[in-house]
Amino acid sequence: MHTVTGLVGFARALRHSGMACGPTRVQAFLAAVEQVGLDRDAVFWAGRLTLCSDPDDLPRYNAAFESWFGSAEAPTEPVGRPLPRPSQIAALTAVDAGDQDGDADRPLAAAASDAEVLRRRDLSELGVPEREHLRRMLAVLRPEPPSRPALRRRGSKRGSLSSRATLREMLRSGGEPVRLRRQRRSRRPRRVVLLIDVSGSMSPYADALLRFAHVVVRRSPASTEVFTLGTRMTRVSRQLRQRDPEAALLAASHAVPDFSGGTRLGETLRVFLDRWGQRGVARGSVVVLFSDGWERGDATELADQMRRLRRLARAVIWANPHAGHDGYQPVQSGIVAAMPHVDRMVAGHSLRSLEDVWSWVRRLSQPGAGGTKCQN
Repeated sequence: MHTVTGLVGFARALRHSGMACGPTRVQAFLAAVEQVGLDRDAVFWAGRLTLCSDPDDLPRYNAAFESWFGSAEAPTEPVGRPLPRPSQIAALTAVDAGDQDGDADRPLAAAASDAEVLRRRDLSELGVPEREHLRRMLAVLRPEPPSRPALRRRGSKRGSLSSRATLREMLRSGGEPVRLRRQRRSRRPRRVVLLIDVSGSMSPYADALLRFAHVVVRRSPASTEVFTLGTRMTRVSRQLRQRDPEAALLAASHAVPDFSGGTRLGETLRVFLDRWGQRGVARGSVVVLFSDGWERGDATELADQMRRLRRLARAVIWANPHAGHDGYQPVQSGIVAAMPHVDRMVAGHSLRSLEDVWSWVRRLSQPGAGGTKCQN
């Protein structure tokens, strides 16, 4: 079992939830676990003491620990010397009865390793218990919204000299340049548009993709738009703004009439651009298209609409679940037609690949960032 990999993955999940878990804190966490052992309570308090830096981090830490190491109740605050308790980790893989008499630290190591393996598993291959565990892991994600430089400037300790603010300061001090005022550009959220293919070929991935979209929308509701693609285009941004993920997914399923149907990417993209994109939703946005590229309509139509989309958008990312498999070749008609107008082709088959997609969203949202038009 790769225990260290699992513990580092847990720290990475905390960082995605918004906690400041830098390399120094992660090293302190690993050193503390090495000293106290892999008992569940010991790992819980070792992480809490080394990875949490603010009282607001405690609820996030508790939720992430429960999601990563199983649904057992987190330890309560110790009174005096804590009593040893048996480990109650619900690992994803079964433990043989003969192994239970061996290393007592094995359940926690297995849970940490299994959670890291689950992040890399293909979403279409997960069973019911694994999908439930994945939902809990998705619920604690906190993707940082991308931003862009704004036209307005604000006061700052560093930056270019602000002549107006400096002159006002001189007037207040009798004409003496006592303090130089500086300024820098403020930042505004960069709009992100998620286009999710919900056709029959994408049905094994649709639930996880919509849950990921819910996390993104909840993180930045004003600057995120979500649409589903199939035989028609459906806007589900309003439904996904609900706090509860189950209620949000249920509302989205009621709004989408073409789940597990056919795929007409060219026609649906044309509807999107005519009704929403041309009016400003896609203009200057980072657009992520989650699809396997199977096109039942005219591939020429898809190429024309992708060309329109690329002219409007800041960047276009295509997340293809098949791109994460060894030996994949982009030979589908839809992929071939779209490739010249895509900034980045990435995998979209696992939780780890979805995190990589968001990394590209943040990277391509910055000025001067250009796509490489290659497969990840």
